[in-house]
Amino acid sequence: MSVIPRLHFAHLPTPIEEMPRLSKELGGPRILVKRDDQTGLAFGGNKTRKLEFLVAEAQEQGAQMLISAGAIQSNHCRQTAAAAARFGFECALVLTGEMPARPSANILLDQLFGAKIVTVADRKDRDRILQETFDQATAEGKKPYLVPYGGSSLTGALGYAFAMEEFLQQNVHAEWMVFGTSSGGTHAGLVLGQRAFGYRGRVLGISIDESKQWLQEHVSALASSASEKLGKRIEFDPAEVLANDDYCRAGYGVLTGAEREAVSLFARKEGLLLDPVYTGRAAAGMIDLIRKGFFKKDETVLFWHTGGQPALFAEKYSTAIV
Repeated sequence: MSVIPRLHFAHLPTPIEEMPRLSKELGGPRILVKRDDQTGLAFGGNKTRKLEFLVAEAQEQGAQMLISAGAIQSNHCRQTAAAAARFGFECALVLTGEMPARPSANILLDQLFGAKIVTVADRKDRDRILQETFDQATAEGKKPYLVPYGGSSLTGALGYAFAMEEFLQQNVHAEWMVFGTSSGGTHAGLVLGQRAFGYRGRVLGISIDESKQWLQEHVSALASSASEKLGKRIEFDPAEVLANDDYCRAGYGVLTGAEREAVSLFARKEGLLLDPVYTGRAAAGMIDLIRKGFFKKDETVLFWHTGGQPALFAEKYSTAIV
């Protein structure tokens, strides 16, 4: 296996916990949770694993600034800003949405970490503004490093390839892994790790906002390319990627009764907080699949908790959840 630049600042391994009261409420199967909300960087989350590789790559390239993009309450951007502050980078974030009069939740944290924030009203303009921000920083001699949306690049995907290795070393049996998937980096990493380290269960991504076809094509291509960083290329076929897009039709960040129920069930049955956008939607999908008998009652399902709880404190979501 190739030597891959990596920093070690995530709190690993993250624990795996039983959720017996939720399992009982739903009538089986056995449900476990992998607590990647406890990775330790700025309230934790799945992006921390990716940033261990991405920030190491930025350092190797001599970068002085991290630039990234996302929604106005982006969990990825919050953790990117925190990593920039910790390792001495400047940071610029291009965020889609309107800056609230009273910043809260992730946008408040972005400001506390010292990130320069550029807002874009329409998502279709975001890539252009992101490139302009990058070009301006380059012209100013800041040697910017572009952290991809969601940390989903060949380098970022390695975070979850090695997360799969970590899971296997914890000697916990699970026939299924369920998690939220959007930009595809976590999904591609787990698919790659499944093959590279020999996980024999099934890896199912619940789409937050993308179609099943897009996810299968994008994740398989990303996993195939990322495999070259581990050594010999592994070719993944889109059909090998398990994705479900039944629960994302309301749109990104639009709460439905399913997300509200999922957040409430996890809180009231297990004392565990989900976020309303990602883990809330992924958990809602898992709950519905359990009720439909998709998983066998004697199987074990591992839910990857990818973090995002600060979004609960955004006014848009806090007034809708409770």
